[in-house]
Amino acid sequence: NLASVFTDHSLFGFDDIASLHLNMVLEVILATVDSCICVSHACKENLVIRALLDPTNIHVISNAVDASKFTPDPSRRSDDRIKVVVISRLVYRKGVDLLVRIIPVICKKFPTVDFIIGGDGAKKIILEEMAEQEQLQDRIEFLGAVPHSNVRDVLTRGHVFLNCSLTESFCIAILEAACTGLFVVSTNVGGVPEVLPPDMINLSDPTVESLIVSLVDAICNKINVSCPHECHNRVRAMYSWGMVATNTVKVYDNIALRPRLTFVERIERYWTKGGLGGFVSMLVATSVHLFYKLVCFLQPIDSIDVVPDIRQKV
Repeated sequence: NLASVFTDHSLFGFDDIASLHLNMVLEVILATVDSCICVSHACKENLVIRALLDPTNIHVISNAVDASKFTPDPSRRSDDRIKVVVISRLVYRKGVDLLVRIIPVICKKFPTVDFIIGGDGAKKIILEEMAEQEQLQDRIEFLGAVPHSNVRDVLTRGHVFLNCSLTESFCIAILEAACTGLFVVSTNVGGVPEVLPPDMINLSDPTVESLIVSLVDAICNKINVSCPHECHNRVRAMYSWGMVATNTVKVYDNIALRPRLTFVERIERYWTKGGLGGFVSMLVATSVHLFYKLVCFLQPIDSIDVVPDIRQKV
């Protein structure tokens, strides 16, 4: 009966069969969990509703960025062209259907604006077809899949980072972009509004019209105002993996001090879930407990050497 912590990085819906079944399974699995960690408050709310958990037992610990690997370099930017950078998986969830309609409008409105698109996926073909149909091959640079070690080199070429995602629990990509000194334009979905202060990001509805308005505002009014090095320093002060590790250890240390659930208490929690899932969980938990008792009888715990805790003096 070990203490357990569940960490959630994703958002799931409630309007399709797959999500409904997954939520039912999650509710049963987390019935005996000691604590949970979510990467944003939006993620926390989503988990509470999906698994019917006590909100006071869920901790919000955001993701972070290694600021030393995402340093600005304004000298890599073009002086006579404005570059809009998009780096993501080119799939439906990342809003590629929005992006394919935004690019022609922006290119027509701003003759000096180009797009750099990094990433691969099933929707890449519609972007390539759009570039050919609109004769924008010289305005759109397709990089394909970009290794994470090369992301910084791509970002430093840009002035604006565009994120068209339809759902995001946190979105580290916009954090990396801001750390590299780019102004961010993003859809206002999930945990995205929690990531950056308002003066570093333009949030918009996940529609073509709203994203175009936000991107136009960024191109006209924001890119010459924000200092890349100042943006980097602000992100460095707000986020670090060291703080994430410290807060995570506190959660684990806290539950380690709590008394463990007894076998009867665990069975009662499964029973409260009701339905087939609760019944099956009770059977599985009972079978595992009986097997554990059998093993303890065949090989008593007292006969097993205990590994000393390295944090204590042996």
